Amino acid sequence: MAKLKSKPPTDSVFVYRDKPRSGNEINGRGETSPRRASYVFHSNFKTGPLPWDVMQTYFRYTYPAWMLPRLVKNMWLAFRSQGKIACQRREVTDSAAMAAEIKVKAKELGAGIVGICEMHDDFLIKGESSPYRYAIALGLPMDREIMLEAPNLKAGREVLKVYGRCSKLTVDLARHIRSMGWPADGLPINSSGEYLHIPIAFTAGLGQLGKHGSLISKEYGSNFRLTSVLTDLPMAVDQPVDIGVDDLCIRCRACTVECPPNAISDEKQWVRGTKKWYVDFDRCVPYFSDNYGCAICLEVCPWSESNRDWDLSEKLLSIRSKSPQPA
Repeated sequence: MAKLKSKPPTDSVFVYRDKPRSGNEINGRGETSPRRASYVFHSNFKTGPLPWDVMQTYFRYTYPAWMLPRLVKNMWLAFRSQGKIACQRREVTDSAAMAAEIKVKAKELGAGIVGICEMHDDFLIKGESSPYRYAIALGLPMDREIMLEAPNLKAGREVLKVYGRCSKLTVDLARHIRSMGWPADGLPINSSGEYLHIPIAFTAGLGQLGKHGSLISKEYGSNFRLTSVLTDLPMAVDQPVDIGVDDLCIRCRACTVECPPNAISDEKQWVRGTKKWYVDFDRCVPYFSDNYGCAICLEVCPWSESNRDWDLSEKLLSIRSKSPQPA
């Protein structure tokens, strides 16, 4: 298991004088009936005020002023996510070939991993809608050596850097699809709060949900960031994958032990009608906001250790196949 260099204490974390409505309640922890997610954090001009806005403002102001140009650039990309569609449409006769072509193009533009799925209402916050039929899920890796120093300003800067690359990638890929005569909308990080990138990526086959509440892929473990592009371009879709994440997470306690605010549970919980891994929002977010986005749980995860992700998956699946199956 990777060891991070430092873990700031929890006693210096920002706290509310009058605590807002629990983020766990807003997220639907403990609810056994299905419903769509609600806005809880990362508000913008679309969301209106949210209960945890003061914490978000605090989080934003912990970054030094010299980081402002990077933040502004990421926000500027949001205004380029849509654009004109070419008058002449390229007809699609082979959806599988088109999917393969788009994946190659996405990787040329900087994507590390790519998957495609059909859009679903559960990919959006309650009350939101999307006119598009398909979602292209994109994953970009972070610098592992830098992220092993998390949580600190250097690691936080790396996250913002990768988010900037994510935003540019979505803008460029959406523009490429529009040049083919098909509608497409990139989802820059600063303007996509109504979309849930993890369910999109899971459905598109990029990986599985880990105990730390983030996606785990074969290629990068937890050490990557997600973004998406929406389109009507006809493409063959991918399917969710089983790489053995639960086989390890059920037994592994790396993230639960290393999480300073003790926000990660060893048991799955009911969340809006689904029993899954869940991170305690009220414990996590104050520490997250006080430590440049934290990311400790992502980096201590065994899946994130370089050059072992594929071997780990194959080993876990092999062990499972040899174990007695319940009748």
